[in-house]
Amino acid sequence: MFKKVPGTKDILPDQTGLWQKIEGTSRKIFAIYNYSEIRTPFIEETALFNRSLGESTEIVQKQMFIIKRDEDSYALRPEGTASIVRAYVENSLDKTKGFLKLYYMGPMFRAERPQKGRLRQFNQIGCEAIGSYGPDIDVEVIALADALLKRYGVKDYTIALNTLGCAQDKKTLNDLLKNKLEDKLGGLCDDCKDRYSRNILRILDCKNEACRDIVNHLQIGREHLCPDCKAHFEYVKQGLDVMKVDYKVMPTLVRGLDYYNRTVFEIKHSGLGPQQDALGAGGRYDGLVKELGGPEAGAIGFSFGFERLLLALESAAAPDQAKDIPKLVYVIPLGEAAKKQSLVILSGLRDSAAIVSDTSANYSGNSLKSAMRKAGDLGAAFVIIIGDDEIRGNCVTLKDMANKTQEKVPMAGLKEKLGIIQQKES
Repeated sequence: MFKKVPGTKDILPDQTGLWQKIEGTSRKIFAIYNYSEIRTPFIEETALFNRSLGESTEIVQKQMFIIKRDEDSYALRPEGTASIVRAYVENSLDKTKGFLKLYYMGPMFRAERPQKGRLRQFNQIGCEAIGSYGPDIDVEVIALADALLKRYGVKDYTIALNTLGCAQDKKTLNDLLKNKLEDKLGGLCDDCKDRYSRNILRILDCKNEACRDIVNHLQIGREHLCPDCKAHFEYVKQGLDVMKVDYKVMPTLVRGLDYYNRTVFEIKHSGLGPQQDALGAGGRYDGLVKELGGPEAGAIGFSFGFERLLLALESAAAPDQAKDIPKLVYVIPLGEAAKKQSLVILSGLRDSAAIVSDTSANYSGNSLKSAMRKAGDLGAAFVIIIGDDEIRGNCVTLKDMANKTQEKVPMAGLKEKLGIIQQKES
């Protein structure tokens, strides 16, 4: 017997309803904010991620699934931003569209140790706004993330906010950290000792308790920021205040990818545990479009981990999904003549009335008892029974499964009857 690859997950039919609900909610909210969907390939040139994410990042160093074919090297996408920027540049969207607001949903891949909330194939929902340096779009993107979480029904999350400043500010911060941490290297974990020379900002993001304690005593202020970056960040905070978006400024917050600058943020949820508490994250990446061969263009985006959203929803009260699930009408034909008539009924329900319907003719077992049992297993709201008596009377027997009632309904009025019932109950 074959089993799924470790770090992957089957999403079974009884689970897809919630996935579809979150996807549908996301599409509605993105549309309200005037974002358009983009779909990029699952596989890209390895060099795209090496260049955009940074050679020293853990994703590039340890986590990418690499496929080599002859002289070519490809990677399964570990995140969405680089692919979208590549598509933006390759398709000259800066010339045809200018400022562009995009969203995406789909699987990402990282070769890391599977654990709760962290899979080798995982799914993300995210957005990218490309073509503006102004802080107004920062405010919109963070407010959008907040709006999505509220509509999903996620509670008790915290939006952590910080600014890394521009490229020069980041260099100043790197130098500042090197000076402050030089005499504390002995207390850092082995990974952070390596980060000290490779990617010192990642030390601020370490989950090791000893490293966190050292970082918390560094007293990182805003002295590394230039006046423009300070003003940009103040505008973002004031805009979020106006929008009534709750946030917490966290001076030690960084993002692990090289392309981030200025505004960065992370949505944390205590229900996910102290080590992996991020529901999603994002920030500005003003230099990435040019780095990948495009024009100078400011940009910002974020993504949520789909599986982590589900964990956060599990830790709170389960959302009411019943009203969003289409009510199933189950047709039970008794006899060969009734089977033919059931095809006519199903066609009418599905095609012209757009009513979700199925039939016992598709399943084994021909008795009324077994068919009714199957209707219950499928969660049918209504059952239509048609046999010789119903055919002679040009009607059907309609059973309401919730109220345990039944009535004879003329064939000609069946679609209207079901439509009225479903409308009342929706």
